[in-house]
Amino acid sequence: MLKPARSKQKEKDPEGRMPLADHLRELRNRLAKAMLAIVIASVAAVAYSQELMEFLTSPVPECVGDGPQKGGVCARVVYTDLLSPFTTTVKVVLMAGIIVSCPVWLYQMWAFVAPGLHKNEKKYSYYFAAAAAPLFAGGAYFAYLVMPVSMKVLLSITPAPAENLLSVDKILDFTVRMVLIFGFSFELPLLLIMLNLTGMVTGRRMLGWWRGAVMGIFVFGAIATPSTDPLGMVALSGPIILLYFCAVGFSMLNDRRRRRNDPDAELDDDEASDLDLTPAALGEVEPVAATARALPEQATGEADGGRTNRLNGYDDIT
Repeated sequence: MLKPARSKQKEKDPEGRMPLADHLRELRNRLAKAMLAIVIASVAAVAYSQELMEFLTSPVPECVGDGPQKGGVCARVVYTDLLSPFTTTVKVVLMAGIIVSCPVWLYQMWAFVAPGLHKNEKKYSYYFAAAAAPLFAGGAYFAYLVMPVSMKVLLSITPAPAENLLSVDKILDFTVRMVLIFGFSFELPLLLIMLNLTGMVTGRRMLGWWRGAVMGIFVFGAIATPSTDPLGMVALSGPIILLYFCAVGFSMLNDRRRRRNDPDAELDDDEASDLDLTPAALGEVEPVAATARALPEQATGEADGGRTNRLNGYDDIT
């Protein structure tokens, strides 16, 4: 009896090409794995929900004692409705699950995109991913350091007869906004370096923008920070300006390396390169031997009736 034929697995295309249905199936599998990792990490974070809540509310200068604390010295952290403890806990553990599982879902995103990239594109992607994560983490940590000072400045505006009662939901929203704004703002130098590596912007041009860049960064810091105090604006704008000039320095060094390897690298597509029009000395002229395949009339001089003296079938020496 003949054995039933087994379906052979299709060999993967080295360039990552596949039909649209296979792409959608691959995307579905990657998303399922990413969601599963987030759910598992969120469930595990439930056991540490109390510690997470204390960590998020620690920047708030809480009032000590049972009596009323009037003025802007401190604040009391409260829940405003019946469902607030549950909804806030769900938000906190979900946010913790997303952060803890980020290596898994970031890898799933990369595994879906990587087959369509060239070798040099993959190399640059590794470099940018390795630099983006520490920059975002540094911005988030810097935001957590600035938040206690910002909260004290905001609370100090409270008039003496009033007492500050802060909702946990509002504190959570304030913390998330500060972390996201500081984290993504610290990615600005990485964006500038990427534009320079692709040849879109030169380091000298970025250096010429420094006045407008500094002004724009301060305006962005004033608008983007949730707190209206000048301390938050300076705390956000100062490191970004420093990182901006670091990106300019890196871009100028990269432009120098590019000019050394290719003098015409910074020319526009419609700009002519410099041509060296200096006459060069000619070398020694080599004699050219007559070909052996001359026509009969060229060899005998019959074409002009034998009136012309020919050398090897030609009218002159050349």
